[in-house]
This record gives sequence, C-alpha cells and structure tokens, in this order.
Amino acid sequence: MDSNEENQGASPPETPALSADVPAEHLSTQVNDNAYSSTDYTYETTTPANPVPFAPTQRVGSPAPKTEPAGGGFRRLPPPSGGGDGGGGDDEEPGMLRMSFLEHLEELRVRLFYAVAGFGVAFLLSLTFCQQLWDVVSQPAVKALTTLGIKPPNLTQISPMEGFNVIWVKVPFLTSIFIASPWLLYQVWAFVSPGLYKREKKWAVPFVVSTAGLFITGGLFAYFVAFRYGLTFLLGVGRNVHVTPMVSINEYFDLFVNVTLGIGLVFEMPILIFFLTLLRIVTPKFLISHSRYAILIITIIAAVVTPTPDVFNLLLFATPMILLFFVGVFASYLLVLSREGKKFPWAKVLIFGILILLVLGAIGWFLTVRMHFYFIGKWPFLVK
Repeated sequence: MDSNEENQGASPPETPALSADVPAEHLSTQVNDNAYSSTDYTYETTTPANPVPFAPTQRVGSPAPKTEPAGGGFRRLPPPSGGGDGGGGDDEEPGMLRMSFLEHLEELRVRLFYAVAGFGVAFLLSLTFCQQLWDVVSQPAVKALTTLGIKPPNLTQISPMEGFNVIWVKVPFLTSIFIASPWLLYQVWAFVSPGLYKREKKWAVPFVVSTAGLFITGGLFAYFVAFRYGLTFLLGVGRNVHVTPMVSINEYFDLFVNVTLGIGLVFEMPILIFFLTLLRIVTPKFLISHSRYAILIITIIAAVVTPTPDVFNLLLFATPMILLFFVGVFASYLLVLSREGKKFPWAKVLIFGILILLVLGAIGWFLTVRMHFYFIGKWPFLVK
C-alpha cells in the first residue's frame, strides 16, 4: 500500500484556529492564496508521509510571512528587524547612497578629476616660486659643505637638462605634494563617505587633519633634523682620505625626496594603528603587551636609517618614532572606549599633565637659577 492510500485512511490533521479578525467566508481564500503561495513559500520535495499544512494567522490582505523548509514541512521565519548590521535596506540611514558599478566608476572619475585639479593649482602656485623653493631645498647642502670647508659651497650641474628638471619641475612637484595633501585626502574621504553611516561621517575632519598634519610634520622633521645631520656625515666621510665632495643636484634632490617622503610616511604610524584597530586586527592590549618588540624594531630601523654611528643621532631618529607608536596606541584605546560606550577621563589626565609640567618647570628653575646651568644648541644641551 503506497503512501497515498495510507493518507486516505488517516484522519485529516487538525487545523489550528485562525485569528478572530479573519471572517469565516474568507477562510478558504486565505488558506489557498496565502498558505501555499508559490512566491512566498518553498516546499521541500522530500516530504514526510503526512505533511502538516501551515495555517497563517495574519489579517486578510497582509503579506504572508516568509518560510523555509524544516523537516519536510513549513516553518514561519521571524519578521526582519529594523536594526542590526545585516546590511539590509532597513539598516540604511537617510543620506546613504546605493550605487551601481558604473556609478562607482563615475564617482571615482569625478574625485580623480578634483584631485588632479587641486594638485595642478598647487603646482602652478609652486611654479611661481621655483627659485625661492630651490634656495630652501639646497640650504642643507650649502650648510654641510660650508661646515666641511668646501668653497664655494655649491652643488654641481652635470648635464644640460639637469638644472631645469630639478629646479623647475621636480622641486615644484614635491612641494605640491605637501601643499595639496589635505585636499587629496579629502577627495579620498569624499569617495568612500556616501556608503558610511552618519556616525562614521563625523570622522572626516579628524581623518583629513590628522593624516595631512602628520605627513607634513614628518616632512618638516626630515628637513630640519634628519636630513641635515645625515648629509653632513655622508659628505664628510672621505675628507680625511683626500676626497673632495662634488654633489650633483640630481643625486642630491633624489636623496632629499627619499628622506622627506619616507619620514613623512613613517609619521603616519598612528593612523595605521588606528585603522588596524578599527578593522579589529589589533587591540590596545595586544599592542601594549608586544610594545617591547615594536620598540626593538623601531630602534633597528633607526639604526639603519641613521647615517652616523653615535647614540645621540640614533635616539634622535628613534625617539619620535617610539612616541608616534604610543600615540597610535592611545588613539586605538580611545576607539575601543567609544566602541564600548565608555568615556575617557580627560579631566584627570589634564590635571595630571599640568602637575608634570609644574614639576619639570620647578626642576628647570632650580637648575638654571640656583645651580647656574644654562642651555646651548648642541649636546649636552645643559652645561654649567
């Protein structure tokens, strides 16, 4: 006896009671139209012998709830919630845009156009001050050659086009990178911001200001500190073995670009740590527990980059990088606190910082007034 004959002999399953809001005359219509709608229900082909029909309880005319196969029958799925991170349409906020692939390409084209236009304006502005900019760029070389006793302390042009390429093209180009960096970073943010939540868009100004500010600060540190000390050492290596330095402006500018841009990118370490925390790749606890390895790696990098063998220049390079690492850890900690709904005790930290400054000021006053020490512009900085 097959399953159909067994079903004929069995008593029909008891149908659950419908809602009182449904009139009796619409009973058959509701069950037929809603319960087994091909668009709202999916029935598994491997059904048991006695499938239990689903009896909905919603009002007539309301959309039927979605179901999924469960054990051969039907099971009601819970209605979609309005919140969460499921990525559905209910999670979208006013102002968020849904773009197709071609619309993304169009937005990218517009942002690239604005970025190139802003960079072009910065380049034209720099082009009008080429000679003044070259005086600023060549000043570390002139000072280093003067310190080594090279007269006249000038750089050398080897090929006919070398001077034009460096002074009138490369120097304005490098200057434009630093001048236009806030505008370029803003275009990057403007490209990704349409897909962000409203609470995430508030990071636009901090992102642009901090990233561009750290990049420009790194370039200034390279120009006023790192490049000057390194260049004096490198040009004076062979002066005791009858070697007179003759520096090509092309080679000099290539070294200048590598140092300034390299240190400018190194100064972006706090931003990198912040975004790694934002993506949940690292945590402040992980960074602090492994900080000794970070300090060791930073010291090794500083030892390789520092051209002089003395400890003072090594610390001169390593100290800002270590401080930047802990600034990034602090920014990561603030992000975790914000994510957990907690607040940082800024008032206590401010009071503690003021107390430290007062203690340092008292020590400085005691050394200079009572002990008659005074400061100088080179090591050891404090002499009696």
